[in-house]
Amino acid sequence: MTEADSPSLSSLLDRTRIVLVETSHPGNIGAAARAMKTMGLRHLVLVKPKRFPAAEATARASGADNLLVAARVVDSLPEAVADCGLVFGTTARPRYLDLAITPPREAAEFAAQEAGEAPIAIVFGREQTGLTNEELLCCQRAIRIPTDASFSSLNLAQAVQICAYEWRLAAQTGSLPGPAEAELPATAAELAGLVDHAKRAMVRVDFFKPERPKRLPDRLARLVGGAHLRHTEVQILRGFLTAVEEALDEAGAP
Repeated sequence: MTEADSPSLSSLLDRTRIVLVETSHPGNIGAAARAMKTMGLRHLVLVKPKRFPAAEATARASGADNLLVAARVVDSLPEAVADCGLVFGTTARPRYLDLAITPPREAAEFAAQEAGEAPIAIVFGREQTGLTNEELLCCQRAIRIPTDASFSSLNLAQAVQICAYEWRLAAQTGSLPGPAEAELPATAAELAGLVDHAKRAMVRVDFFKPERPKRLPDRLARLVGGAHLRHTEVQILRGFLTAVEEALDEAGAP
């Protein structure tokens, strides 16, 4: 069986999308598309790009302009990853969020082994500032590319190329679970819905005060996002929260 025919290779790469958030320079979009295509990644999603489509993007794509034509443009990161079962956010600096942060190779191996058949997203932030903490909380895990401490600056397309390369290596060697053993992971939209539902229930029992949130919303999002919940597990938790709300209604609680 050739590499092109490998189910593991085509499955992982076909299910992975690259998401670029508020990219400033259209040339970087084109260069990122070129980096993707060389490694067999085909799905590009753009969140509120400053300028797109643009001739500079097409020129820098150098033959990968079909990815630009097929690129999906959306208004928010939650929209870009709503159907994904696994979302990786990239970061170049330490964060207080305590997300699981791994180098690209470990992230790719994790994706190959744990994602089942669900879509996967790798999210890259703005050229100058990266992703916000709120955007990283839309992700279950974070990727940090090891660089020299004295000069850690990477071009956006370079970062995409490194991650795409590691994804291809993992796809070549990884073994994906078969249909009989693969329970669908919860999507990003389902996890966000669970977080919102939990906050509503917490408000009703006076555990969470929206006017004084402190860090509870961030920690709750991290707890849910890092638990690798499956679709059925989210349904169980939301069913429990609904039962709590119904009991409060019967008791006449506000």
